[in-house]
Amino acid sequence: MSDDLTAFRIEIPEAQLSDLRVRLERTRWPEGETVEDWSQGIPLAYMRELCGYWAEGYDWRATEARLNALPQLRTEIDGLGIHFIHVRSAHPGALPLVITHGWPGSIVEFLKVIGPLTDPTAHGGDAADAFHVVCPSLPGYGFSDRPAEPGWTVERIANAWIRLMARLGYERYGAQGGDWGTSISASIGQQDADHVAGIHLTPPLAPPDPATFDDLTDRERAALASLEHSREWDSGYSQEHATRPQTVGYGLVDSPAALCAWIVEKFWAWTDCDGHPENVLTRDELLDNLMLYWLPGTGASSARLYWESLRQVNEWIAGPARDTVAVPTGCSIFPKELQRPSRRWAEKRFPDIRYWNEPDRGGHFAAFEQPELFVDEVRSFFRLVR
Repeated sequence: MSDDLTAFRIEIPEAQLSDLRVRLERTRWPEGETVEDWSQGIPLAYMRELCGYWAEGYDWRATEARLNALPQLRTEIDGLGIHFIHVRSAHPGALPLVITHGWPGSIVEFLKVIGPLTDPTAHGGDAADAFHVVCPSLPGYGFSDRPAEPGWTVERIANAWIRLMARLGYERYGAQGGDWGTSISASIGQQDADHVAGIHLTPPLAPPDPATFDDLTDRERAALASLEHSREWDSGYSQEHATRPQTVGYGLVDSPAALCAWIVEKFWAWTDCDGHPENVLTRDELLDNLMLYWLPGTGASSARLYWESLRQVNEWIAGPARDTVAVPTGCSIFPKELQRPSRRWAEKRFPDIRYWNEPDRGGHFAAFEQPELFVDEVRSFFRLVR
């Protein structure tokens, strides 16, 4: 295995973009929904509008140029090629920070926050808050390799990130994550506590504490109701990923319309968008993220992480709080997040919570939806542990 770091540029052949347009134009559409809202899934009229724009109006080359303006590298870790953005700050004393996305996100989620995190003075901030940012694509996602064998669990990915930070020469660093990145960051804290300054989670995954059920706060009741709603109405995708990722992958890799519906519906369900994802993200931003799945063909490989690790994560969300994480922890609970544990629940699993805040807006994709708030949250926690 090589420890080499190889510079990387995204250069998508024009033929691949032409193929995408042809596939979109040849979509065989189903009949429309029988309701007047999103309760049966993404509405047909919006899908046709969005896919029409994807085929005729969207400019991938602009996004490709934005990504290529950032330093990107690939390196082999544990037999797998890992793609990552690595932006070093010019400010002395900057803290290395590895930030991790989840599904259905990508490194695109962080494009609006890398600048403020690495160069705070250029964005009205303090040089003392600077970070060296490392932003990897998960195995099976984006321009990282797709695993060819089972075993790439949350814990194995966390170990790969630990090795990546060591390979980059960072002896002390922080970790930040949402969605799968939450679990990976927590595992980094468990496996590499001697080198981790702290972890910032959006949100922490911790189960409700039955000892509090006779004395629940209004927020805790709302959190329990949210978990129940998710189980009943919003978990079908995860069960499909966790049980038959290969089966669903055929459609997601072959049909851009299927991929669009599968992913964009989650941006309606999981963002703080007042009923429509384009109220909080632009159409181009939604498609930028989609392209990080379509172009490398990761519909099946990205879903496979659920087959590997969803049962473990469900235990962290709903089971006994046995698997504790002792490193300093910061928690930001955005109001439209899926899991919103209370602090007293979270402290059972994260006994050293140094920072806790519940911002007044934002959802599951905090860096994408509310980049200024996200940056403020990250800075506020890491000031306490630098």
